[in-house]
Amino acid sequence: MTMTDPIADLFTRIRNAGTASRKKVDIPHSILKEGISHLLVREGFLNEIQVSEVGGFKRIRAYLKVDQDGDSVIRRIERMSKPGCRVYVRSREVQKVLRGMGLGIYSTSKGILSDVECRERRMGGEYLGRVW
Repeated sequence: MTMTDPIADLFTRIRNAGTASRKKVDIPHSILKEGISHLLVREGFLNEIQVSEVGGFKRIRAYLKVDQDGDSVIRRIERMSKPGCRVYVRSREVQKVLRGMGLGIYSTSKGILSDVECRERRMGGEYLGRVW
């Protein structure tokens, strides 16, 4: 069975791991997923990621960040642009997520950037998703 939306699969795996109180989650590797994972680490939503090769296939192991109660720091993670309906945003249209408390994820010509980085660099791109 082919996967039509690998980014939604990434978000679902992270969401399900957080709901099940898991410390880590394994994700099939792609360059785009690795970029999104690095952004989530940089912005403090994941502790770390490790890229490894198992049985000839690469995978990303993401370690979830938890609060004092043992719950995942990621309360919600949503896909905005979908394969059937892409969402592109100009640099002037990049908005804050939850008044700056969340994170917007954009695919730009300079790689995967957060909403803050897009506004600083005056860049737009495909609005992949948001996290808070």
